[in-house]
Amino acid sequence: MKLLVVESPAKAKTINKYLGSDYEVIASFGHIRDLPAKDGSVDPEDDFKMLWEIEGRGAKQVAEIAKAAKGAEKIILATDPDREGEAISWHVLEALNQKRAIKGIPVERVTFNAVTKDAVQKALANPRQIDQALVDAYLARRALDYLVGFTLSPVLWRKLPGARSAGRVQSVALRLVCEREREIEAFRAREYWSLVATLATDTGATFEARLVGADGKKITRLDIGTGAEAEAFKAALETALFNVAQVEAKPVKRHPYPPFQTSTLQQEASRKLGMAPARTMQVAQRLYEGVDIGGETVGLITYMRTDGVDMDGSAITAARSVIGKEFGTAYVPSAPRKYTVKAKNAQEAHEAIRPTDLGRLPAMVVRHLEPEQAKLYELIWKRTIASQMESASLERTTVDVAAKVGSRHLELRATGQVVLFDGFLTLYQESRDDEEDEDSKKLPPMKAGDGLEKRAIAADQHFTEPPPRFSEASLVKRMEELGIGRPSTYAATLATLRDREYVRIEKKRLVPEDKGMLVTAFLESFFGRYVEFDFTASLEEKLDRVSNAEIDWKALLREFWEEFTQAIAGTKDLRVTEVLEALNGVLGEHIFPARGDGGDPRTCPTCGTGQLSLKLGKFGAFVGCSNYPECRYTRPLTVPANDGEATAEGGQGAPGVRVLGKDPVTDQDVTLRDGRFGPYVQLGEGEKPKRQSLPKGMSAAAVDLDKALALLALPKEVAKHPESGEPILVGIGRYGPYVQHGKIYANIDKDDDVLALGGNRAIDLIVAKESGAGGGRFGRGAAVPGREVGEHPAGGKLVVRAGKYGPYVNWGKVNATLPKAMTQESLTLEQAVELVNAKAEAGGAKGGAKAAAKTKRPSAAKAPAKAPAKKAAGKTAASKTAAKAAPKSKAKTKADAEG
Repeated sequence: MKLLVVESPAKAKTINKYLGSDYEVIASFGHIRDLPAKDGSVDPEDDFKMLWEIEGRGAKQVAEIAKAAKGAEKIILATDPDREGEAISWHVLEALNQKRAIKGIPVERVTFNAVTKDAVQKALANPRQIDQALVDAYLARRALDYLVGFTLSPVLWRKLPGARSAGRVQSVALRLVCEREREIEAFRAREYWSLVATLATDTGATFEARLVGADGKKITRLDIGTGAEAEAFKAALETALFNVAQVEAKPVKRHPYPPFQTSTLQQEASRKLGMAPARTMQVAQRLYEGVDIGGETVGLITYMRTDGVDMDGSAITAARSVIGKEFGTAYVPSAPRKYTVKAKNAQEAHEAIRPTDLGRLPAMVVRHLEPEQAKLYELIWKRTIASQMESASLERTTVDVAAKVGSRHLELRATGQVVLFDGFLTLYQESRDDEEDEDSKKLPPMKAGDGLEKRAIAADQHFTEPPPRFSEASLVKRMEELGIGRPSTYAATLATLRDREYVRIEKKRLVPEDKGMLVTAFLESFFGRYVEFDFTASLEEKLDRVSNAEIDWKALLREFWEEFTQAIAGTKDLRVTEVLEALNGVLGEHIFPARGDGGDPRTCPTCGTGQLSLKLGKFGAFVGCSNYPECRYTRPLTVPANDGEATAEGGQGAPGVRVLGKDPVTDQDVTLRDGRFGPYVQLGEGEKPKRQSLPKGMSAAAVDLDKALALLALPKEVAKHPESGEPILVGIGRYGPYVQHGKIYANIDKDDDVLALGGNRAIDLIVAKESGAGGGRFGRGAAVPGREVGEHPAGGKLVVRAGKYGPYVNWGKVNATLPKAMTQESLTLEQAVELVNAKAEAGGAKGGAKAAAKTKRPSAAKAPAKAPAKKAAGKTAASKTAAKAAPKSKAKTKADAEG
């Protein structure tokens, strides 16, 4: 019997169907070892020795693999075909050697780019050994990320309260978002006018032409800056005589886009399907590992973590065949297309992301797939087929129009475009984030000398706009252009920025939070080299050289660590005043925007003599007056709409407090405050003042006096119960907004506005809860049945449900809470198994593994066993810097490794 090890149960299940009884296929569930989040995990003083730890799920899987290896004639490591996959195979081999489970058994490494029978069998026929250069590159990256994150984060904590972490790639990505925000804040709109004439040919066909010149001088977009100038040009055009001066038609070719690589798939899925990069990769993983298609489990796409844009020759041939059959021979180019990577630091030269069988049209598989899977497969299929289609032929026409007004000569221009042959555009056109549609309208037939009739003259006012905030798609694109990170890490990097609450998403755009702006300003001021784009890209190039066996990975670490420790040491005696002044300088436009009266934005509005400055308090940063304690003016970093109301009268302000106004009933101050658990509003002072937390999703900057009073009025009656006649109340509790009727509580949906909830909606929620259709709250009403995810490998159903502490997955008596980035709808069987196994091994949920074992399951299966206690790693001088910087949880996915 031959033992074949892959990462995931889904992949194992698919491959097991391809191989005969001579093979046993087992999953490692990704990485089985990781660096402990504590002292000594990476020791620069011992030549960067790395202490790996097996615990929890990993210990169980190593035991399972070791058990399966007994008596095996061969061990085949078949993890993913990238650097991370190579590392997983290396970890498995190292762990088996430590357990002395190999004992002379030959070990082989195989890779395949697609989970299909042919690809797997071809890989098994061409085994190799583990590529140590790829493993070294992985080790270097993990060590760098550990040293940067675990050494720099404590510095942030000491010097910048409220900051949570820093990372080698994460912090550079955050800098991009924050720099864009500062550009927007520094932007000053500029007025300009456009003059457009609607003209008609002798046949009556109309078109529009724009003013582009006057009296021999060109007029660009911003040249007409006032309404008076625009009106003067309009008056001239109203009396002008128009004729066609020149017509120029040029043929234009538009070529198809290359097939998807990881970054372009994430970008297009975001634009076209509205899927976040992390979700895109989850769905793509399912398509790659295998889906049941009419009783046959097959991988539908090739490996989805790749920089490559080329395709296998047989796939190109298949694509050309499909094009000819589905669209006609005119759409098949004379020669196959070849593509090359343009991005910096492209590596891991795998195939592009494509369907494993291009003859498997989307319509053939849609009924077998979940909606998101079907949409993503169709997107990949269309992009792949279009990449081998004929180019589109267009004709771009430019018409120059002469307008004569007495002795003046004005010039106008009209452009148009006609598609002569649609080519690949018949199937696919790439979306754009921020660009205007380049395609112009079709122009009527004209020739030089033709007279034109004026129909209308329009003079329109415009204002320049600031650069747009990054979307997730455009940020991924920019990171790729700069060579920051790797495609497999982009999704995890973006998720980390959200989880750390450094950024939030508004209208599909990334908006930096104040703490994100502060962290970036701090790093730029005192660790500028380590958030420079060129430095980060240069480090990626060196890591690529490691993977090519060109440089030694420990030499790279030694060079980096020497400079980095000097930078850390330079902040040892850094005073708070130095930090604050540096942040004041970098964030000037953000913290102290220009005043409408032209005065100094840093002059205190209360005392008039003090200077406003950034201050650091227990709960984070705020702005205060330099004359403290005589002047107690304070406000949050985000400037309120009415800055004069930012502090209490009589100098009663406090850090993190903003006075919104007076309550018209009690005449007490209504304040917005920063609390330990988030912002809240408060009425008056005293021992027990009335308070109300802001509901999730409501920005503190958007809270004015009216909203604050509405919040403080909660709970309030919004309706009468149709049967009992008792009041139905709406309020905000410990677990969020709710409606209440007696002892019946029902959660308010996240899409409902607690302040605007109407009586009918409140009645619907209560009635639904009383009938058992609503979600559980305080133990009242029937529990939500949840969604069945599938069967646990050890037996028993896995069900995902909504709970008062958030969504969770249930297996027997084991309940495992879903991570913040994971939703009920997106949870897969593999993720569910991983979560409940980890929870059971930790001994959670009233007995953990023992409780779960009571669920009916095959007698041979055992419940997950609790991992043995681990030995504490020894402390080293270098790692002591990061002693308290370790996060609560460790990276468990491949994409997390470089975040």
